[in-house]
Amino acid sequence: MTNEQSPGTMRRVLTIMLTILLALTLLLYFGIKNSDSMRRTVELKAVDTMANIGAKRMREFAGEEGSVAADFINNPIEVRVIAEGIYQATGVANTHLIATSAGDVLFDSGLSTQVPKQIKVLEEVRENPKLTHIIVSHSHADHSGGVKFWRQEGTEVIAHAAFAEEQRYLTELQPYFWKRNRTLFPFIPEKPPEIGLIAYGGIEPDRVVGNGTPYQFTQGGVDFEVIAAPGAEGADNLLLWLPQQKILFSGDFFGPLFPQFPNIFTMRGEKIRKPVEYLRSLEMVAALEPEVIVPSHRAPITDPGIVKDGISLIYQATRYVHDQTIAGMNAGKTVEQLMDEIVLPEEMQLTEEHGKVSWAVKSIWEYYATWFHFDRTTELYSVPAKAVSADIVSAAGTEALLARATAYLESEQPLHALHLLEIVLDADPNVESVLLAQKAALNDLLVQAQENGKNSYEIYWLQYQLRNNQAAMTANTNKGEN
Repeated sequence: MTNEQSPGTMRRVLTIMLTILLALTLLLYFGIKNSDSMRRTVELKAVDTMANIGAKRMREFAGEEGSVAADFINNPIEVRVIAEGIYQATGVANTHLIATSAGDVLFDSGLSTQVPKQIKVLEEVRENPKLTHIIVSHSHADHSGGVKFWRQEGTEVIAHAAFAEEQRYLTELQPYFWKRNRTLFPFIPEKPPEIGLIAYGGIEPDRVVGNGTPYQFTQGGVDFEVIAAPGAEGADNLLLWLPQQKILFSGDFFGPLFPQFPNIFTMRGEKIRKPVEYLRSLEMVAALEPEVIVPSHRAPITDPGIVKDGISLIYQATRYVHDQTIAGMNAGKTVEQLMDEIVLPEEMQLTEEHGKVSWAVKSIWEYYATWFHFDRTTELYSVPAKAVSADIVSAAGTEALLARATAYLESEQPLHALHLLEIVLDADPNVESVLLAQKAALNDLLVQAQENGKNSYEIYWLQYQLRNNQAAMTANTNKGEN
């Protein structure tokens, strides 16, 4: 079995195994009619078995280090004690249990396939938790996926007022977004799970919280405040604030790194996030004066000084990029000019591993002014530029275009080279010399991405393009041998 054959074969094996396990789960589910606890045990065992198979596959393809995805996948599932009675079960996404004498509250429910292990480790510190509330920070699967497992009779599920709409469009477009995700993360299964408790969607909140109207309750002497904070990872963000302890459960409001430049644009594909909404939400969070931030990815931030300065820095950087983009638009500059020109001042420097300034500029531009940039008539119509690529190659000649692209590469302008090379490859995707030049251009861009900003999504995309390039060259070699 070659390396090129292995991924597809393994995916087919994984799909078959998952189907068998799901069928077994359903048979057992309907066969055990009089024992809810036994049925739940069977369900958790089946899902845990599937998760172990999937995790092994994911680790093989994601690698052991060097990417945010690998960090999440390799994160062990264990319990952190945040404060007395407050626990975090780690994983790809964290799940949080706040225990009180009058019942327990869960904030975020983790990835569905990791729920069995997260339930197990949490029950080691809180035997048989009685959940009065499950608070879902937002509709993404790694935060809402475990609700169906955790929900008990009488548990109130709380979500943002926009949760239903966000879940709807993510469900309806799941095949489309899944393909995009597999482009960036080739270790995930070929198709999304569509059966049983691990299928995405189907969550109906019992209570919704709207923007500007927090939901407050007290339980077992603990004060809880559920706050809508739109604009970060979508329109349906909720935060959980414990004012007595000054602890903020943030979900993905700050992203997976703190502090980071926000991911206003997400390459994998979702609605553009509203920048001014996020700024207002940041102002509201800063006014709370939290001393501890508990995110749903990675470890808590427990230094009050780092928390305060980090929130302020994120706000300043976001405001700066937003305002500079507006000023540039009003000055008549193109979106490409502004993507190139707008950089964070030294005193506002933040990591761009997750969110990227130049992409935020383009998102802000298109959020306000749509995708038509008012400079090219052809943008308004369905005929793409590549429709005439063959004409350009016929007129200019492959060798002339390749020579010009090579000159750009030698002068360290890989993007200029790539524009020309893509024109040639649109006309004929199998020109070996052009594929070699494309590989060089992509490698140059990958080195730049790894050295400057280290944006994970940019790196994943370039690695995907390099895999395609290698596949095309391998196909050419095989043709020649035959």
